[in-house]
Amino acid sequence: MKSIRVIAKEYELSTRTLRYYEELGILSSHRVDKGIRYFTKREEAKLKLILRGKTYGFSLEEIKEMVLLFDYDRSGKKQLEKTIEYGQQKVKEIDSKIEELLEIRAEIVKTDRIFREKLQLLMEDEK
Repeated sequence: MKSIRVIAKEYELSTRTLRYYEELGILSSHRVDKGIRYFTKREEAKLKLILRGKTYGFSLEEIKEMVLLFDYDRSGKKQLEKTIEYGQQKVKEIDSKIEELLEIRAEIVKTDRIFREKLQLLMEDEK
C-alpha cells in the first residue's frame, strides 16, 4: 500500500484530487497510522484508468461507471461493453471535431489567399 502523498507525487496530482475521487466513489483508501490514507495496488490501477479516461476526454461520471463496473461484474464483460460503447461515442465526437476543424482550416486558407491577393494588388498600385 502507498500513502496518499506518495501516490499524489508519483502521478503528479494533488492530494485534494485524490480525496475528490474518493468523494465521488471512484477510489477508496484505507486509513491507518493517524488517519493517513493508503491506497492498495488495486486502487492504484483504478487511478491509472481514471487518468487514461481523462486523457481521452471522458467525463468523471463516465469514468466512474466504467471503473466501478468491474466491482459488480468480475468477468469484466460489462466493463468492456460499456468501455467500448463510450469509446465509440468518443470516436464519433472526435471525428466531428476533426471535420469542423478541417472546415475552419479551409476557410482560413481561403481567406488568407484572398488577403494575400489584395495585398499584392495594393503593393502593385504603390509602384
